[in-house]
Parts: sequence; structure tokens; C-alpha cells
Amino acid sequence: MNKRQDAIQELAADTQIRSFPLEATSNQTERAVQGVREMILRGELQAGERLTELSLVARLQVSRTPIRSALLRLTEEGLLEPASATGFVVRSFSEDEVFDSIEIRGTLEGLAARRAAERGVSPELQAQMRQCLAQIESLLAESSPGGTHLSRYAALNGRFHALIMAAADSAMLDNTLDKILNLPFASPSAFVEVQSHLPGSLEILRQAQAQHWDILDALLSRSSARAEPLMREHARSARKNLELVLADQTARQQMHGASLIRSTPTQGQ
Repeated sequence: MNKRQDAIQELAADTQIRSFPLEATSNQTERAVQGVREMILRGELQAGERLTELSLVARLQVSRTPIRSALLRLTEEGLLEPASATGFVVRSFSEDEVFDSIEIRGTLEGLAARRAAERGVSPELQAQMRQCLAQIESLLAESSPGGTHLSRYAALNGRFHALIMAAADSAMLDNTLDKILNLPFASPSAFVEVQSHLPGSLEILRQAQAQHWDILDALLSRSSARAEPLMREHARSARKNLELVLADQTARQQMHGASLIRSTPTQGQ
């Protein structure tokens, strides 16, 4: 449980994109994974671009063996595809694939909410959930459209979702969800920081916060029949937000990893 709580604290600091300076860890493979992932999400490596171990050694200043391990890891995560015996290609995603990843995340989080409601949430986690939502409430009360509140909201939103997973206390669910969250678009806060470019962005966050309170109420009343569908509907709201971001050219250009998403052709094209 201590390990789980440590992870929650880390999520509070950074929930949208796993972005760290390369020198932040002494593990060479982790440095390589973080470096390649960031180059992909920032658009420095484009969808369809072929990568080789040697081409990345100089760019990341990491030796060839950890680069190889990193490329294999990112292939498992779904950001890369093998192109040959020695090469990899940056993967692209259809809009349907992105929407499916959000739907799967909602299904898993719904299961976690149901399990947490059935088990009962510990007093410690209840207090942390209430505190988290109170902080979001205070943040939204002080925010204005186009303000600088989005990064803080993203952190608190990610923390609330992580607390629900902690309350579920299921290693199987944790591991399965981790695989989904490795994709850049599946995170609960993946699109939050670009929503400032959308009309009504603050109202979108307030609606999400209202859903948070409903979910918490279902958890504390131990109503698994309410908690699961509420959590799944909360994820579907993220899909609606993504559709708005993808339809807005300015917002889309600001979204990490947007260049990896292939637009779905309209009927008749």
C-alpha cells in the first residue's frame, strides 16, 4: 500500500504527460524511454518516421543497449511499430483507436469504482478524495476563462482518478490500466491543458467536477450500482472533449501527440 500511495503523490505533480529531464534518473533505459517518448509527443519524430538505434544514440547521448530496450518498450506501449529486424516506425492512430482507448480506460476505471464501493473506501482515502475535490472546487471558483488554472486542474484531476484506483486495491486493474495510460491520449487529463482554446472551457471543467462529486457520493454510500456507470460516463465526457479539441485547429495544434492522430475521412471522401 505504501508503494501505491507514493505513486499517487507523484501523479499529483504531473498527470498529463510523463515528461522528465533525461538527467532525472540514473537508469539508462528509463532515460531513453523518456527521451524518445517526449520527442514523439512534441512532434520531433513524426508518424511514419523510421527510427534506428544508431540514429538515437547521438541524439539522446545514451548507449545502444538501453536504446534498444527503450524502443522495444515503446513498441509494447503502442507508440512504435517494428519496421525491420533493426528498425522501428513511429505509429499513427486513427481517431477511432483514440476513442477506443478512452472507452477502455473508462471501463477499467468503472470496474475500479465498483470494486472500491463494494470494499468500502478507507477513512484515509476518503479524506484525501474530499480534500482533492475541495482543492478543485477552490481552483475553479478563482479561475476565469483562458486563465492559468488548467495545469493545476490536470494534476488534481489525475490525483482523484489515482485515488479511486488506490481504493480499488487491485494489482490486476492497476497493471491493465497502466498499459492503456501509456498511450498519450488515454489519460484522464490528456486534453485539459489545451481546452483553454475552446469556448466554454471553464464550464467543461465545472461539469467534470460535478461528476467527481457524484462519483465520490456513490463510493462513500457504497453504491457499486451507481459508481461504475458514473465513472464510465465520466470517461465518455473526455471523449466529447477530445472531439471538440480535434475539431478546433488552434487547440489541436497545441495538443501533445496530435500529429500522431489520423483524421477520419468524412463520408463521400
